[in-house]
Amino acid sequence: MFSEFLLQNLQEFWHLTGFYNATWQHLVMLLVGLFFIWLAIKKNFEPMLLVPIGFGILIGNVPFNTTAGLEIGIYEEGSVLNILYNGVSAGWYPPLIFLGIGAMTDFSALIANPKLMLIGAAAQFGIFGAYMVALLLGFAPDQAGAMAIIGGADGPTAIFLSSKLAPNLMGAIAVSAYSYMALVPVIQPPLMRLLTTKHERVIKMKPARAVSQNEKIIFPIVGMILTCFVVPSGLPLLGMLFFGNLLRECGVTNRLAKTASNALTDIVTILLGMTVGASTQASEFLTSETIRIFLLGFMAFVIASASGVLFVKLFNLFLPKSKKINPLIGNAGVSAVPMSARISNNLGLEYDPSNYLLMHAMGPNVAGVIGSAVAAGVLLGFLA
Repeated sequence: MFSEFLLQNLQEFWHLTGFYNATWQHLVMLLVGLFFIWLAIKKNFEPMLLVPIGFGILIGNVPFNTTAGLEIGIYEEGSVLNILYNGVSAGWYPPLIFLGIGAMTDFSALIANPKLMLIGAAAQFGIFGAYMVALLLGFAPDQAGAMAIIGGADGPTAIFLSSKLAPNLMGAIAVSAYSYMALVPVIQPPLMRLLTTKHERVIKMKPARAVSQNEKIIFPIVGMILTCFVVPSGLPLLGMLFFGNLLRECGVTNRLAKTASNALTDIVTILLGMTVGASTQASEFLTSETIRIFLLGFMAFVIASASGVLFVKLFNLFLPKSKKINPLIGNAGVSAVPMSARISNNLGLEYDPSNYLLMHAMGPNVAGVIGSAVAAGVLLGFLA
């Protein structure tokens, strides 16, 4: 009798283990998670993002018996992971990330040369181009809008918009957006070389003028009012972005700015990355829609990067020789801050070791952050 009881308990225990409940889909997702961690550690591709996301994928794809009532899965109401995931599904984390971005961002390059805002705006063509393609592929308008935002290379914005428009696709959209952010050093340089001539790559831009403290204080106030009056639906992101920047620049809230840009941002990044990764459960993630989202996201990112470079080339036709812009900073119109600006600088130094483009590239780069949030607000306003 005891042996039967023991055997029955062992059998029940075995049925609860991940080994018993594992499917090939779980194994595929575990490999994806390990690949993300490898990219972060060995290739140094956005480790602050890919390590939490990669490990989150491992957490989310540990197989378990869903009928056992264990309340451990991220989609099980009341579980710890589900409670943490509310910050993603309800859109709490992205505005907090934008607060931190604002607190750590210097908008001086954009204030000194406002026309660089046009480059950031041009890069948003990737978002609206991908939206049209998604509609042609048969996606519903709200799903198309959520997927198109991947072209902005802005993970928090992609999460915020997809949580409102297409919650069922949010995991795939978020992982796609962060993946392409991490792959900026791989995707953008060949595209920039293809679209520019050797002569264009060595264009030297005049140093930016000095920006006064008053200008830095006025910018976030005016910026918030103008952008949010035009696109009120972008208020959660744009309001927090400019609020964080005011904390940085006003000179009397240094402790708050430091907290927002360091401790708060780090905490939210950990929770955001881990829960986004954990949301990619095999049953929810490995679908034909996910493949189409990744392909569409790649197309959107390429269009966005190319649009910025091509816009600078077009803009240069109307500028005097002394004021021409190096097209290599056009790629920085996407909002992968500051990696895309570093790519502009590194490529410029490759062709002319004395041509430092970083500060110039930061102009369209921070404009891209604002532009992607505005684009998200436009899509949300029309499609919600």
